Amino acid sequence: MKPIIRLLVISICLLSISIASGQINVGSRLENKVNDRINNKIDKGIDKGLDGVENGVKSDDNSAKTQSEETQTANQSNDEGAGQQDVKPDGKQDKPGMQTYSKYDFVPGAKVLFYDDFSEAAVGDFPANWNTNTSGEVVTTNLFPGNWFKMIGEGSVALDEGLNLPDNYTIEFDVISHPSGKDNENANFGFYLYSASNPKDLNEGGAVPGKVGIKMEFGYRSSYSAYDETGYTLEGTKDEAAMIPDNVYRLSFWVQKTRLRVYLNQDKIFDLPKVMTAGYQYNMMRFELWDAGEPMITNFRVAAGLPDMRNKLITEGKLVSYGIYFDVNKDVVKPESYGTLKGIADVLKENPAVRVKIVGYTDSDGADAANLDLSKRRGASVKSELVKNFGIDASRLESDGMGETKPVAPNDTPVNKAMNRRVEFIKL
Repeated sequence: MKPIIRLLVISICLLSISIASGQINVGSRLENKVNDRINNKIDKGIDKGLDGVENGVKSDDNSAKTQSEETQTANQSNDEGAGQQDVKPDGKQDKPGMQTYSKYDFVPGAKVLFYDDFSEAAVGDFPANWNTNTSGEVVTTNLFPGNWFKMIGEGSVALDEGLNLPDNYTIEFDVISHPSGKDNENANFGFYLYSASNPKDLNEGGAVPGKVGIKMEFGYRSSYSAYDETGYTLEGTKDEAAMIPDNVYRLSFWVQKTRLRVYLNQDKIFDLPKVMTAGYQYNMMRFELWDAGEPMITNFRVAAGLPDMRNKLITEGKLVSYGIYFDVNKDVVKPESYGTLKGIADVLKENPAVRVKIVGYTDSDGADAANLDLSKRRGASVKSELVKNFGIDASRLESDGMGETKPVAPNDTPVNKAMNRRVEFIKL
C-alpha cells in the first residue's frame, strides 16, 4: 500500500473510532472529560494524517520534479551533442532561449540575394521559383505556422535559375527533416552546393553533380562528401547531429572563399577550411530526396558578404541589420539572432561613449497601424536583449519603430519584402 493511501486509511479509522467513542453513555463530567481527550486525539490524529498526506503529496511532487529535471538534463545533453532544440518526452520542442546560443558565431550576410517563405504560393501548388524532377507542394501544418515547401518522392529540387554565388555568402532555412509515421529509421535528405555547367539540368552528373562541389546529408545523422574533377577529396560524418521527426531545425551555411561552416540550430557541426574548390563559380543549391525523407522547408535565405558592423555604425553612423529575426507578427527576438547581436554589442563595448537608436521596420503586409506598433515593439525588444544578455547600459540605447514607412525596396516580391524587414542602428 502506498504511504499516502495508508495515511488516509489511518485518518479515517481514527475518525471512526472517535465517533463511536463519543457515543459512550457515562456521567456528564466523565463524558465531557472523555470527549475532550477524544477530541484532542481526534485533532492530533487528523492533523497527523493530513500532515502525512501533505508530505506525501510534496514528496510525490518532488519526485516528479526530480524526474522532470533529470529528463530535461538528459535532453539538454542530447541537444548539446545533436544541435537539437529542447525535446520533451512526447517529441515536441521547447523553443531555445537566447542563452542557449551563447557560442553561436553565425552572422548572416548583409545583402539579401534570394528569399522565399512560400507565402506567395497557393497551398497545393509547386512554388514558382523552384524546379524539380520529382514532386512537391506548398503545405501548412497544425504544428508550425506559415507555408512550407514539402518535397516528395525521389529526385532533385533546386532553384529554377540557379544563383551565381560570390566568394562570401550565407544560406539559411528552417526544415522539418522527415514526418513521423513512416519507415524513417534511416531517413535523411541531401543538400548540395556545386558548380554546374547548366543549372537547368538537374540530372547533370547524377549522384556527383557538376564539376566541383560538396554533398551534405541531414536527418538521422549529418555527413558531407566534397569532390572535384579528380573524385572525392574529403568526407566526414557526425552521427550525433541528428533530427527528430516532426520538429523544426535551423540549418545555416557560411562560406568564406574555400571555408565552409555548417550549423544545426545553435551548434557548429562542421568547420571545413579548405573544402570549397577555388577558381570555380558555385551556382547551384540542390536538395536531394530519397523515399523516406519528404523534408519541408521555409524561410530559405541567401545573402552575400559579412556586415561591416564597426565601420557602418561608428564611421558611417548607421548600421542596417538583416540578421535579427522575429516570428511573423511577433516581437520576441529569435535565438538565431545571437551572432548578430553579439557583434553589435562588441562594437558598443569597444566604443563606450557611443549612443544609438534602434529602429524596427516591417514590410507592407498587414494594416499600417499594426505594422507601426509591431516595429516599435521589435525595436524595444532588441534594446532589451542588448541590455539583458549583452550587458549594454540601457542609458546608451533608445528604441523606436517606423512600420512599413521608408521601404528600401518595393514590397512586390519575397526578396524585396525581406529587405524591408530590418532593424537599423543609428548613431546619436
